[in-house]
Amino acid sequence: MSRFQSFPCLPRIKTMYSQFSEKEKAIADYILEDPQKIIHSTINQVADDLFVADATVFRFCKRIGFNGFQSMKIALASEIVAPIKNIHEEIQEGDSVKVIAEKVFKANIQTLEETLHTFSDSKMEDAIKLILEANVVGFYGSGGSGVIAMDAHHKFMRTGIQSMAYTDSHFQIMSAAQLTEQDVVVLISHSGSNKDIMDVLQIAKKNGAKSIGITNLAKSPLSQKVDIPLYTISQETDYRSEALSSRIAQLSIIDSLYVNVMARRDKFGQESLQKMREAISLKKI
Repeated sequence: MSRFQSFPCLPRIKTMYSQFSEKEKAIADYILEDPQKIIHSTINQVADDLFVADATVFRFCKRIGFNGFQSMKIALASEIVAPIKNIHEEIQEGDSVKVIAEKVFKANIQTLEETLHTFSDSKMEDAIKLILEANVVGFYGSGGSGVIAMDAHHKFMRTGIQSMAYTDSHFQIMSAAQLTEQDVVVLISHSGSNKDIMDVLQIAKKNGAKSIGITNLAKSPLSQKVDIPLYTISQETDYRSEALSSRIAQLSIIDSLYVNVMARRDKFGQESLQKMREAISLKKI
């Protein structure tokens, strides 16, 4: 790593400022004037505010030595956010075990309440219809969202509808290449800008598959390009790479889809569930 690459984000920008183009200076000014705002924004929001293309913002991040916008946000947050906040926004130095636990529970409850408040009956109905009519439903997620995808697959195996889940990026695009117009992909990404997931969406669309996105309520590539976006409300991963309360909301949306699908499949769903239970019973002593 070069000496420059070891610099924090803000000093990097100030050091290079005189070398920037006019558009780059506009982005630099935007960051320097309110770095707190940046860590709570998506690349699309920054681009819209500055009337530039997303790619211009992305290239700026690369220019100052980061892999992309998200990596710049994480680095920026480490400079302006207290270390304890990198674990969880609500906790303070000196909080007791009980107080920390209470704050975590309350943050999760708030996320569920806010997600429910923005719940769209029509979008959920459309998503349920797509799944019921699908030959195959594929669940895709990376990192923490990959765990949610696996949980969704675990549930939907009980419906009698063929499902699959992949978290490895190579398996993801290989499986997406086999999708057809009769299939549906459910893409899970809190940021809505994960490259691997966007690659899956591009390939799925090329093959005519329908798409459902589970993502945070913000303008993002995923929310704009899927057929049906289902939103969660959670601010806790704005600048951290780890997901905490957002995954609770994602799981709840998956559960809502599953229960609705099972209710619609009626006896077919019950027959499939019974077969699953009988098979699982062999694993019990």
